[in-house]
Amino acid sequence: MANQVIKCKAAVAWEAGKPLSIEEVEVAPPKAHEVRIKIIATAVCHTDAYTLSGADPEGNYPVILGHEGAGIVESVGEGVTKLKAGDTVIPLYIPQCGECKFCLNPKTNLCQKIRVTQGKGLMPDGTSRFTCKGKTILHYMGTSTFSEYTVVADISVAKIDPLAPLDKVCLLGCGISTGYGAALNAAKVEPGSTCAVFGLGGVGLAVIMGCKVAGATRIIGVDINKDKFARAKEFGASECINPQDFSKPIQEVLIEMTDGGVDYSFECIGNVKIMRAALEACHKGWGTSVVVGVAASGEEIATRPFQLVTGRTWKGTAFGGWKSVESVPKLVSEYMSKKIKVDEFVTHSLPFDQINEAFDLMHAGKSIRTVVKF
Repeated sequence: MANQVIKCKAAVAWEAGKPLSIEEVEVAPPKAHEVRIKIIATAVCHTDAYTLSGADPEGNYPVILGHEGAGIVESVGEGVTKLKAGDTVIPLYIPQCGECKFCLNPKTNLCQKIRVTQGKGLMPDGTSRFTCKGKTILHYMGTSTFSEYTVVADISVAKIDPLAPLDKVCLLGCGISTGYGAALNAAKVEPGSTCAVFGLGGVGLAVIMGCKVAGATRIIGVDINKDKFARAKEFGASECINPQDFSKPIQEVLIEMTDGGVDYSFECIGNVKIMRAALEACHKGWGTSVVVGVAASGEEIATRPFQLVTGRTWKGTAFGGWKSVESVPKLVSEYMSKKIKVDEFVTHSLPFDQINEAFDLMHAGKSIRTVVKF
């Protein structure tokens, strides 16, 4: 099928706020420096739901969502040297061109090479590879994994161990890597430290896992859904608390529990009020709070400057700070050698035709990750 249009199934978001529609789409062959991938498995993340809801300022329609996927390279466009048909891969929503000033700076993973076109839902040449019923369908986050075949830029692909189970490692395309890296790369959690993790979904659990790997001795999970506490403890939380069980602000509760505050805190929800609570739960003089959750467009954070003057640090992270093309294969290897958990994040598995049920499970708080298979 190389150099030919492929007809396949995809879940199309025709407009905001409506369920995805399973359609037959046409996927054009890859152009120069592009790769066409057969997606084997994809997971559903809150970011997909955020865009589908209509709240995302970069949300354009019609579009094929999805950014947590894994598959096999079907064909490559001209000029592609590091990938070939048959390679096992994970598409990346943060690319790594290796040449821009961001890629050349060890302090960041935010490659900007294709940022402008990716934000518009287009390939780097300014066009789309998807059509359906005669209409152009846009790409999403440079990945569009809710399609049996997708086309991505060659700098947006990580080549991974061919023995890795794709219905598990697809999660390393976003949530697990994000949380794990927030602890290791952004916070740089130290052995013997005390941590608080706000939000015990997939990303929060990955933060807990990262804190534990880094040697934290006390990890406090915070969530208003107590059904998530047992799993958080399996991942390494030493205790979990529900803010609704207390009459005082949660930051005050944590300060009392920890003799002055935690060494590291993480906001894994995207709620600006909780971001403030997470910062203010940090210990005076050295506490660091990391914003991991993505707040809605236009939201602003607030605290008293004195919180920072007295030695707290407020920072954020995207995709856990991992430089994607080089790091994701290593994360897959860590999973294969059992250093990090991945299987335990998958609570549900569904056939592709039932992808809307995956969103329902997530909104109901019943799932951590639902993997959808073609």
